[in-house]
Amino acid sequence: MKRWKGTIDLLFDAVEETTDLVERTHASVAERSVRPFAVVEPLATVAGAVRGTHDITAKVVYKTIRAVTRGVKRLVDAGAAPFAGTTSGGLDTPLRSDAKGRLSWWMDHTEGMLNGLVGDHLNKRRNGLDLGMSLRHQGCLVPVERAVLKQAFPNATGKLCVFVHGLKCTEWVWSTEAERFYGDPAANFGTLLKADLGFTPFYVRYNTGRHVSENGRLLSTLLTQLIEAYPREVEEIVLVGHSMGGLVVRSAAHYGQARGEPWMRELRHIFCLGTPHLGAPLPKATNLVSNVLGTFETAGTQVPAQILNARSAGMKDLQFGYTLDEEWQDKDPGTLLADHRRSVPFVDGVGYYAIAATLTRDPAHPMGHLLGDWLVRPRSAAGHASEPARRIPFRSVRIFNGMNHFHLANHPDVYAFIRETVGGEQGGFRIVKRET
Repeated sequence: MKRWKGTIDLLFDAVEETTDLVERTHASVAERSVRPFAVVEPLATVAGAVRGTHDITAKVVYKTIRAVTRGVKRLVDAGAAPFAGTTSGGLDTPLRSDAKGRLSWWMDHTEGMLNGLVGDHLNKRRNGLDLGMSLRHQGCLVPVERAVLKQAFPNATGKLCVFVHGLKCTEWVWSTEAERFYGDPAANFGTLLKADLGFTPFYVRYNTGRHVSENGRLLSTLLTQLIEAYPREVEEIVLVGHSMGGLVVRSAAHYGQARGEPWMRELRHIFCLGTPHLGAPLPKATNLVSNVLGTFETAGTQVPAQILNARSAGMKDLQFGYTLDEEWQDKDPGTLLADHRRSVPFVDGVGYYAIAATLTRDPAHPMGHLLGDWLVRPRSAAGHASEPARRIPFRSVRIFNGMNHFHLANHPDVYAFIRETVGGEQGGFRIVKRET
């Protein structure tokens, strides 16, 4: 019912936002229509009278549309009220690659997509579709309470590995191609680290449409709550972020250190897989297109420009890889390719590692550098900015060939690097060429 109510609220929000957009466009077209007559008398007087009548009529029409929409919404809300609090069992998606295509998978996938697209709006409106931030185990929500953690993790160890997914995803992304890669649909980095090195895995699900820095602070707080409720003493923490998740874990470490969060004492490693530390091509292209369209005063260009600018705060942060509040606060993210990214020092004593991929078999091929893994280019994933002062000093960088963006979340070669690094320190820059 929470999802159903959230969907209803979002649909009516969409109707209202569309009404606002149509009204603004209508007013702009009307203003341009009378503008040529405004400097010529007596046409200016006639044009003014016509415009005044038009504006009054339009105002009444749009107010009526809004009133009807809100009235219908109240009726729908009243009809749903008796069912508030009811739940449907069996709709959790197990963390297995063969869960893809199930009803629960589609519901989770759709909710994750919506959060990525308009998650900041969902959060501001307190919409039931807002994923917030939570820990999951086998697809189920795990409240951060000692009794619950004891029951969910009867063999909990002192070593924790926390996985943070990327934009428009859920924790299911860590199961990508598991059956093909490992012959076991339940295999993922978490289960493998548990079997090989004794780590207890936790998977984060969160609203990817919010600012990365907001999610970074939420993750830092969640990790503090986790170690305080954990059934035994925590000895070591490893953070693994895929795509946007890499920015979120970097942000969490920064804010965790700034606020003196207790979990920072146990943090040892941060892995960023396919993370756009310097930004991603698609968000930059969207910014460019919206600016170009916005320069023309026609409904055919203004409307799509405004729709593109309505994308979530999280998506806008990916233009340049923002991780701090200061990078976006009091700034217009719609400004043409304005990069406000700051150099964020790493936490002392913590190993930071970057992993990138290229679609091409030859990782040094020019197309590999251009296309990267389809969504993120190797230079950005490695933090290799053109200006030396703006480069991100990862302890180790690996670039794998013949992989796409989502393979990075569960590929055996990527896991081998993580296991090798966590089990015994590794460093340096290496391009890993493999047979494909």
